[in-house]
Amino acid sequence: MTLLDLWLSRSIPMCLLLQSLVLMALCFPSASMCPKGCMCQRDPHLHGLNVTCSQSRLKEIPPSLPVDTVLLRLDHNQIGAVPDQAFHGLRLLRELNLSYNAVETLGEGAFSGIEGTLQVLDLSHNRITSVHKDAFARLKARIIVDDNPWHCDCALQQAIGGMAHNHEAAARVLCRSSELRDQEGRPFLAVDADLCNLAKRTTDYAMLVTMFGWFAMVISYVVYYVRQNQEDARRHLEYLKSLPSKPKKPDEADDISTVV
Repeated sequence: MTLLDLWLSRSIPMCLLLQSLVLMALCFPSASMCPKGCMCQRDPHLHGLNVTCSQSRLKEIPPSLPVDTVLLRLDHNQIGAVPDQAFHGLRLLRELNLSYNAVETLGEGAFSGIEGTLQVLDLSHNRITSVHKDAFARLKARIIVDDNPWHCDCALQQAIGGMAHNHEAAARVLCRSSELRDQEGRPFLAVDADLCNLAKRTTDYAMLVTMFGWFAMVISYVVYYVRQNQEDARRHLEYLKSLPSKPKKPDEADDISTVV
């Protein structure tokens, strides 16, 4: 066997090994790409990753999610907030499951960057009471919001108004508390009042009451000041009256007699 034959016999297995490693890298994500506590599996049909972080005791959304994630399961954790642009960069994301967490509020940019691709958003069984009026404005996804302690106010009314294509989700919003007492425990869509105008009227009324209070306080002070001055003037006058009159000197009396 020549040196060339020997070199070829050793190079071919090495090439095959390199090809296998390349194929594995393309078909399966590396361990460094997958967040801690999650399982990542490539979906050949969706051409991306299914990232499952369910029941991982997460308290926040993992900061380094693979950019080719198409399905992200974060359910049954202890996540308490969705920061603005938390999913920015996940331009292939189609389904996001945040159910059974401890999320309380949603800001304007909570789902920024995934509005165009997201198809399903599950926010059920959280602690959401309030959302920014534009939290769902650009989303075209099917949104699931069951079992949240919603506070029905102007911002929520505006947010739901931006979900015209998501009537089913809006119909499932129940008012745990409300600006209107008689709406508590009722479906939000049953609220006939304009809560934004109601809030404005309440603010105007509060301002009017405050201004009236200040005005009454100023009037009371002026009245008190005038009465106090009158009392001081009366006392001073009585004091002057109580002073003995000054007697005339004898020389002055003689001068007057002489003149006469």
